[in-house]
Amino acid sequence: MSENQKTADKSRIDWLITLVPFILIMALAIYFFAVPDQANDVVAQIRFFFGDTLGSYYIIIGIGFLVISFYLSFSKYGNIVLGEPGEKPKYNFFTWGSMMFTCGLAADILFYSFAEWVMYATNPHVAEMGKNITEWAGVFPLFHWSFIPWSFYLVLAVAFGFMVHCRKRDKQRYSEACLPIIGEKNAHGLLGRIIDLFALFALLAGTATTFSVATPLMAEIIVSLFGISLSRTAVTIIILLITCAVYTYAVLHGFKGISFLAKFCIYLFFAIQLAFLLIGGEGRFIIENGVESLGKMVQNFIGLSTYMDPGRTNNFPQDWTIYYWAYWMVWCIAAPFFIGNISRGRTIKQTIMGGYIFGVGSTISSFIVLGNHSLGLQTAGAQDFIAQYEASGDLYGLIINIIKTMPASGLFLVLIMLCMIAFYATSFDSIAYTAACYSYKKLDEDEKPSVMITLLWCILLIVLPIALVFSESSMNNIQSVSIISAFPIGIIMILMIWSFIKDAKKYREEKKLD
Repeated sequence: MSENQKTADKSRIDWLITLVPFILIMALAIYFFAVPDQANDVVAQIRFFFGDTLGSYYIIIGIGFLVISFYLSFSKYGNIVLGEPGEKPKYNFFTWGSMMFTCGLAADILFYSFAEWVMYATNPHVAEMGKNITEWAGVFPLFHWSFIPWSFYLVLAVAFGFMVHCRKRDKQRYSEACLPIIGEKNAHGLLGRIIDLFALFALLAGTATTFSVATPLMAEIIVSLFGISLSRTAVTIIILLITCAVYTYAVLHGFKGISFLAKFCIYLFFAIQLAFLLIGGEGRFIIENGVESLGKMVQNFIGLSTYMDPGRTNNFPQDWTIYYWAYWMVWCIAAPFFIGNISRGRTIKQTIMGGYIFGVGSTISSFIVLGNHSLGLQTAGAQDFIAQYEASGDLYGLIINIIKTMPASGLFLVLIMLCMIAFYATSFDSIAYTAACYSYKKLDEDEKPSVMITLLWCILLIVLPIALVFSESSMNNIQSVSIISAFPIGIIMILMIWSFIKDAKKYREEKKLD
């Protein structure tokens, strides 16, 4: 590249969008490293304000997006093709669904599937709801990981897909999606910069939460298999660095194999579930309790969606429901962009309903099979996972013990770790690429971000999670990072959907669509 080309490349970079998140994340990481106890206390106080005092904000947004998803699917907007009218989908349903599922929180879905019910079983709210705590412990995982959180992804995916494939806009940013409401001058000016800065910071916070929550399980697997004497924290940080190297290599060498890797992940993911169902010894309980829990979730969906515990007798929605909605909201910076891009040729209805079938279906099957395996052992009295968790508070060690109930448990430990690594690879290379694209004022369709800018974002994605792990933040404080970051994103998400519906109405009039 000539010197003039280098200068031109530098002049196209939006340094405000690039450097401000870098400085903020580095400062936050240094703060966690320098005074971890004080940092955790401050984060907890801020989380209390957003998650407790303003908690209903997240609940209302969740209900709103679910309703909007069905409105867009079955109204006149549902027939709009994300592309040229009459265009056929670029990918078949299985390939499309595999890429869609693996681009988001697939690693976390696998992680939480094993033992999330245990955390609910020890919560007083579950005890209040029925005589048998295991009766409801299997319902909440299905509720917290199914229709409402996936509606965030799918509604925004059609908005982004419409922006890129129908309106042919060359800036894949949150600010660009808000253009029909805030106007071109604001979208490309200071207001647009503020929107994009909030979006990028939320993306980094969501990444930090994912890495900080799930990677210690991989560390625990390695310690369990090889008897390594290092602490879990040390092994976790090593895994984070190795994972960073893997997805950095992937993103710097393009995405030619992303559909292959996504399908590999899905095959391995379902193979693990099938093995637990067929040879784990709890097949009948898995099926029967899974069907019962799913029915109970559907029957009580409105009550579960609106429960706020105004008397604060148990803080269940503040600790769980609000956290999960916020967690998925901060992941909406990158995942819906990717889903929107791969949905070219699909109608809005096909994208949303297909996403519910594949995304929600895959998620629910994981929680039913893997979760009910351990719940079945608990119910039969073969194991007491609740007592183990209450005694130690160690979720990672508990999951290892659950996996060890399987025949050839060592093999399953390896397969689960490989599946999580593969899920991470398919998630974070696309996130790093999306963030790098954010750094450019304009990027042509076939043009890639520079290596240095991409490398900068690859490093940024790993800095905060290392700081959180190093400071030994509790699960509560790790959750707080997402809840705080999601608050401004919720406002922007509302603005984007408003903009999309306004623009889609205009588009239908222009194309004279019935």
